[in-house]
Amino acid sequence: MAEKLRIGIIGCGGIANGKHLPALKAQPDAEMVWFCDIIPERAELAAKTYGTPDAKVCTDYREILEDKSVDIVHVLTPNRSHSTITVDALEAGKHVMCEKPMAINAAEAKKMVDAAKRTGKKLTIGYQNRHRPDSLYLKTEAEQGTFGDIYYAKATAIRRRAVPTWGVFMNEYEQGGGPLIDIGTHALDLTMWCMNNYKPKYCVGTTYHKLGDKFPTGNAWGDWKPGELTVEDSAFGFIVMENGATIMLESSWALNMLDPREAITTLCGTDGGADMLDGLRINGIRNGRQYVLKPDLSAGGVDFYDGAGSETPANREARLWLDAVKNDTEPFVTPEQAYAVSSILEGIYTSAKTGEPYYFNK
Repeated sequence: MAEKLRIGIIGCGGIANGKHLPALKAQPDAEMVWFCDIIPERAELAAKTYGTPDAKVCTDYREILEDKSVDIVHVLTPNRSHSTITVDALEAGKHVMCEKPMAINAAEAKKMVDAAKRTGKKLTIGYQNRHRPDSLYLKTEAEQGTFGDIYYAKATAIRRRAVPTWGVFMNEYEQGGGPLIDIGTHALDLTMWCMNNYKPKYCVGTTYHKLGDKFPTGNAWGDWKPGELTVEDSAFGFIVMENGATIMLESSWALNMLDPREAITTLCGTDGGADMLDGLRINGIRNGRQYVLKPDLSAGGVDFYDGAGSETPANREARLWLDAVKNDTEPFVTPEQAYAVSSILEGIYTSAKTGEPYYFNK
């Protein structure tokens, strides 16, 4: 492998410019040599801003896959194309970082898992919330047994009035859903990761299209046009795992409530618990007395930013991903873990449509 990993970028929109490209630019052992987007001007601007002096631009991602010098591909496109592009890239001998969610449904996600196994190439999914200081501290506590057997958890990603009105976020065909698949997926991944529990038994879900046609919307990013919001504005799930543990999942882009929280988890175990309701708080019983521990993490709660002087979640995600490729080690987010998340999301959507519980492995 060359001294620097050569990366091709497929999709040069918001998530690329907001997270991946700046994070990759900060890595000394990587260089971005290809940029692809269906809008040529976006690819050209990204190449000029983040690429090598001789970086190439295209509108057909297959051009990148034909370049044998490319080691890694980042798939940063709308959800519908995640599986197709990722499988093609793996088959072409590239390692792949794909943005969340893994795919629009479990079947497409399974194709990605199978392709990674078949080709021997590495695949990871962009769940950067695992890399926040509070998440990492919480995971360490869980691994050390602070909480004992975690049997109840809540995964929360709720906005009051913040529907993303740009790109294809409101397009069900391209995205596969709304807040559940967009931000609920982050909260669910974080929760299952901290629990180290990836085996769902069944789930019950509800979705709501209640606020899409109420104008003016009061939306943080302005009103959308009538009929334009084709996805749910809220979705909720009740998930029972094979070991009996329960996860409650709350997700919304628009909910009339005054306590919005995004990508947080609450854990309750036999020996202790934790939440992220006022920073990270760990609770339990010590010497017969209740206690609350609030570690000073000196960190913010925004996806791509962190406390003073420390590594951002986006940069840490990029660094560990490149390390896994260079050292032939397991990615921080494995495809099997991401597949479990996608399976549950699909189960919630299916239950909401049928009005019946959705059973896994039936």
